[in-house]
Amino acid sequence: MITTQRTIKRSVEYSGIGLHTGNKTILHFKPAPPDTWIKFVRTDLDGKPEIPALIDNVVDISRGTTLGKNGVQVHTVEHVLAAVAGLQIDNLIIEINTNEPPVGDGSALPFVNVLNEAGFEDQKVPRNFLVVDETVSYKDEENEVEIVALPLNDFRITVMIDYKIPALGSQHTGLFSLEEEFIKDFAPARTFCFLNEVEMLHEQGLIKGGNLDNAIVIVDRKLTPADINRIKRKLNIDEKVSFGKNGILNGKELRFKNEPCRHKLLDLLGDLTLVGIPLKAQILAARIGHKSNIEFVKNLRKLYEKKQLTVKYQTVSRDGIVFDINAISKIMPHKYPFLLVDKILELDMEKRIVGCKNVTYNEPFFQGHFPGHPIMPGVLIVEAMAQVGGILLLNTMDNPEDKLVYFMGLDKVRFIKPVYPGDQLIFELNLLRKIRNTFTMKGKAFVDNKVVCEAVMMAAIVNK
Repeated sequence: MITTQRTIKRSVEYSGIGLHTGNKTILHFKPAPPDTWIKFVRTDLDGKPEIPALIDNVVDISRGTTLGKNGVQVHTVEHVLAAVAGLQIDNLIIEINTNEPPVGDGSALPFVNVLNEAGFEDQKVPRNFLVVDETVSYKDEENEVEIVALPLNDFRITVMIDYKIPALGSQHTGLFSLEEEFIKDFAPARTFCFLNEVEMLHEQGLIKGGNLDNAIVIVDRKLTPADINRIKRKLNIDEKVSFGKNGILNGKELRFKNEPCRHKLLDLLGDLTLVGIPLKAQILAARIGHKSNIEFVKNLRKLYEKKQLTVKYQTVSRDGIVFDINAISKIMPHKYPFLLVDKILELDMEKRIVGCKNVTYNEPFFQGHFPGHPIMPGVLIVEAMAQVGGILLLNTMDNPEDKLVYFMGLDKVRFIKPVYPGDQLIFELNLLRKIRNTFTMKGKAFVDNKVVCEAVMMAAIVNK
């Protein structure tokens, strides 16, 4: 894998028709400085608004991956992004004069060819990676979809598809070296769709730029001569249309025996760009589509954000700890004697957090609660739980050190067992609901794996 950031040496352009919109589009690929990442720029609009290629900017996945920001959109970006990712380009400005890139032949190869013509420039700045050091997954059991990222000091993808029609059936493929395999084995793989989908999309006016040269059309039902004539009229096709023996409209020859599966890998590669950083991981994917890809990328992005927080606040790496007390004191406004969290053990961004409080006899409250029979006050157990939850909530915001968590309410509070000096309290909080800057969490406190307290908490985040 390339270890330094790179861009292209000179500006190049590619033009064509958008698949869904039918718009005549010109793309200008331009060099960008280090740490820019990938940005689309709508040159046809006032102010030339930019849309960074990041998961937070995905606004639609119904017809491919659509990016949008402040009401400005660019549709069907996955093939362009796959070309960029496959060529290991880190920094690039993509100017576009409409709302959809050209479809070309339905693959990433046209974009690869023009970017290769531009050449590449080593920017002599270290390339940062999201090193996946824990399993990250997405699963849709109803549709038998599963994607998982496993630790690997390299980048590999394996994809399997399983369609219940003879023309496709079950296929699998794998990419193990971007340098050696991407251009010749995956960039040429064209998009595919089923005939029923084509007819439906055409009726809805959603494939205005589609023709038999920019997609593989899988025939998913038997066709009569009347069906063929109707399809020709509906799709405005003048050329001969037939049911191919290979199950593909007009018998179009595949570039690879498993070309549809290779294209699914290509789509996934493009969608993975939206993490915002290249990966070191082994990706295993089954029966995927853009919906599953995007949900999986969201999980990877959360891992990246967690690692960024750890780098920002945790100065000394310690196994099994996300934040130690030094890091916590940078995040939380609380100070002695009211900082009641010692360390954070787990953090799943915007979902779940696990924290720890070591209860010692030196706690100041034991002097009066109760003399000769020290018990931790229930209100302080709840306070410690709330502080752990506060760390979870603060890390949903930019610049958490500039925010405060105000707790608005408690519900279903139960104190089940007393907590004594020498106990170790483990707090687990799960985010139940988020409405703008208002949150609801469910928390439990454990000692020796037994619940000692639980509560539902409502809180709001405000500026300091």
